[in-house]
Amino acid sequence: MRAVDAGDLVVERTGQVAWVTFNRPDARNAMTFDMYDDLHDLCDRLDGDAEVRVVVVRGAGDKSFAAGTDIRQFLAFETREDALGYEARIGRVLRRLSALKKPTLALVQGDAVGGGLFLSLACDLRFAAEHARFGAPVARTLGNCTAPFSFTLLASTVGMVRAREILLRARLVGAAEARQIGLVDEVHPAAELEAKVREQAETLTGHAPLTMAAVKEATRHVRDHFALDDAEDIILSCYLSQDFKEGARAFLAKRRPN
Repeated sequence: MRAVDAGDLVVERTGQVAWVTFNRPDARNAMTFDMYDDLHDLCDRLDGDAEVRVVVVRGAGDKSFAAGTDIRQFLAFETREDALGYEARIGRVLRRLSALKKPTLALVQGDAVGGGLFLSLACDLRFAAEHARFGAPVARTLGNCTAPFSFTLLASTVGMVRAREILLRARLVGAAEARQIGLVDEVHPAAELEAKVREQAETLTGHAPLTMAAVKEATRHVRDHFALDDAEDIILSCYLSQDFKEGARAFLAKRRPN
């Protein structure tokens, strides 16, 4: 496997498969703002690379796919521009990843939570280890909100009722249940997961690229028909609240928020 990039976002290629790794294992692969921006730009590069036929997205290590956004970056939130700019950045990268012309596979070892959940949902297929968990438990942690496009990704995958239940109860869904409700496509023992994903990725490199691109485009049109608007009032009511500031401070202090 040959490395073609390095840092918090690592890109490697084996044959016609590009492997994109969130590379902050000591921080449970929490995403920085720069990582979101780099991932968006990387999607442009991958779409322009004719040698890449399939993209696999994963987190470094076996504890986390991605633990959402690095909470330390929220401490400076004060203005409406901070809040709206953050959610615009998230929506931008999720839309770009989901619009990638090539099939995308999420390899989920450990937790895909918060923004990590939605990054996995922006991929076409999800393969999880038996110990993987999925969710966005911000109702009991940070006190922020699920942005419009993020909610659309979840609801279009598991249905409106199930999406609402998961978010309101702020619970993490285990791999077995995630497979049952359609949140993931396959579940495997951790030791076998990467081999299974490699096998599926290689199979897809032999499929007709225009046919697969057409399936992705049709899916996008149906999903976006139900997408919410920008919902600025919802975003501002959460991110500019004292609740959110307390949630971020409590999370970093490893205590229960008030």
